[in-house]
Amino acid sequence: MYIEANQQIILKSRPEGQPTHDNFQLVSTPLPTLGAGEVLVKNLWMSVDPYMRGRMSERDSYIAPFALNEPLEGGAVGEVVESNNPAFAVGTKVASSKGWRQYFITSGEELQPLPDNGIPEQAFLGVMGMPGMTAYVGLMKIAELKPGDRVFVSAASGAVGALVCQLAKLQGCYVAGSVGSDAKARYLKEELGVDAVVNYKTSQNLHKDIAAATPEGVDVYFENVGGAHLEAVLNRMNAHGRIAVCGMIDLYNATAPQPGPANLSNLVTKKLKMQGFIVSDHWDGYPAFVAEMAQWIQQKKISWQETVFEGIEQAPDAFIGLFEGKNTGKMLVRL
Repeated sequence: MYIEANQQIILKSRPEGQPTHDNFQLVSTPLPTLGAGEVLVKNLWMSVDPYMRGRMSERDSYIAPFALNEPLEGGAVGEVVESNNPAFAVGTKVASSKGWRQYFITSGEELQPLPDNGIPEQAFLGVMGMPGMTAYVGLMKIAELKPGDRVFVSAASGAVGALVCQLAKLQGCYVAGSVGSDAKARYLKEELGVDAVVNYKTSQNLHKDIAAATPEGVDVYFENVGGAHLEAVLNRMNAHGRIAVCGMIDLYNATAPQPGPANLSNLVTKKLKMQGFIVSDHWDGYPAFVAEMAQWIQQKKISWQETVFEGIEQAPDAFIGLFEGKNTGKMLVRL
């Protein structure tokens, strides 16, 4: 198959504060000839996720930073369109970490064939993929959710947060969360059955509003935001509560160190457990998660929403939109 040019997004410069379009560049490059044992994959969908912001800065972390003037990486779903590898027939749908580009050539080691179970292919970038696994691990393993727990979820309408809310409701829990718009609040209450929702953008007093949303306190806090949210929820935690720290998006674009919560002493006086986690450390449990999540979806116990941008050239807009609250559910780019 001859492909005249392969469009991809490179990191042109490292962001200072919130990323801008100047940090990205759309380039066209030729594809090499397919070698022995290799496959050519055409990306159909790509994911943008908040954790990618950390990789755009040159600092030590749990994963290496993106290189300047090289294609960015992230979750993608594609189709094998040419193959010299008997393990991957033409037409096979696969997941990979080679997003931000239209095509790529690989030996196949990094490809994960998608099961043919009737679930939409792009769901493997959301509810059936890394965000879904993140919600499941954080809630069930890190926070040790028990039936009947009182749960609070920050960024509760996002790809991870919305699934956390649903998993907790399946366990008979009282669930409250925070979002950034009235439309997102309606989605949580009317479609997902969340018990109480706080719009942090219109809140005049986040501490009071979170207190009103959690009249019996909080046993489990699923943390996606940090900052003022963490401080407010720490005051609502019940004794022996558990906090799973998935992310702190409030701090990702900070250009100077931010003050920590003034009430961390609650960790001691309330005998709390607070633990950060990275989902890749738990990936050995992914096959079991996929099987269980597929059952819940087929039984219509789990639903999800997607916010879709069209075309690879829209990938920077989709990514920047994550920090402007432009997504409900999973933010995706359809190539």
